[in-house]
Amino acid sequence: MGKVFSAHAVSVDGYITGRDPGAGRGLGDGTMLFDWYFGGNTPSRVFDGFRLSEPSARVFDALAARVGAIVAGRNTYEDSEHFGGGGPHPSARLIVLSRRPAPAITERQTLVTTGIADAVAAARAAAGDKDVGLMGGGVATEALKAGLVDEVVLHQVPILLGGGRPFFQSLPEHVRLRLVEAVPAPGVTHLHYAVER
Repeated sequence: MGKVFSAHAVSVDGYITGRDPGAGRGLGDGTMLFDWYFGGNTPSRVFDGFRLSEPSARVFDALAARVGAIVAGRNTYEDSEHFGGGGPHPSARLIVLSRRPAPAITERQTLVTTGIADAVAAARAAAGDKDVGLMGGGVATEALKAGLVDEVVLHQVPILLGGGRPFFQSLPEHVRLRLVEAVPAPGVTHLHYAVER
């Protein structure tokens, strides 16, 4: 069984979007959180069109190659315009966690309405021996609360957005992390943590 991890681009002040995100507006005024996807000369081996710096390509592609399924929350799903009927990853199954029906779900996506544990279980089944990625602050927070997360990766971008959607929401207790790797790169620092249990 693979691991469950969260990997997000995040501002120094902890936001994963800028102000006013939504369908047709994506990350709102926080699009610079992903400038590092296109700020280098090294093509991604997993995502067509991404040209990263060498250190970012090494980190990003290693993570992306691990993913067999992704759990995304409803806000992420809506803000991303349903991922065009597919998913955010070229080969991973998308599991959408929502408390309400999602009529735009396609055959390449699975809707789970019964909570984070069931969504992660569905993703594990879809992923086989590969890992499960978590997408969205709400999903990551709920999975942390449930003790389902093995790793947290922050692609920290050197900007203070001052507003937007925070990555981490309220947790009932502390979650201890152990730094596995820190990789500085142009426009981003990749921080890889293991969740200590």
